[in-house]
Amino acid sequence: MARAPRRAAMSLAAVGMSGYGLYAAGRGTFDLVVLHDFEIIVGIAMAVFGLVLIVAAALVRVVMPGGLALAIGAMLALQALAIHNAQHLYGDVAILPQLALGSAAALLVALSAYGSRGVTEENQ
Repeated sequence: MARAPRRAAMSLAAVGMSGYGLYAAGRGTFDLVVLHDFEIIVGIAMAVFGLVLIVAAALVRVVMPGGLALAIGAMLALQALAIHNAQHLYGDVAILPQLALGSAAALLVALSAYGSRGVTEENQ
């Protein structure tokens, strides 16, 4: 019974990370093909880090060692790209959207850390 909230937290974190990764990969690909707002390398990086986050979300859900670290790295890279893109698109970096994006990423990490706490090979 006590494992149900932890499993729900892991599932929610995995869905959130997958959604974030899918958005980033789609946005990077869309920019490369249609918009051309950013440099080519930024669009490629957004697509690649989005795909890495999707894979990391699956690894986080099955509590694979290193999966959470991979997800954190991908989300940090996407945060850095978001700051870069805001500077190029708007000429200034607004603090509140960046804080909201970082807070959402921190919430996903906290949910996955809570969900994976106490998981061992015997009770997976």
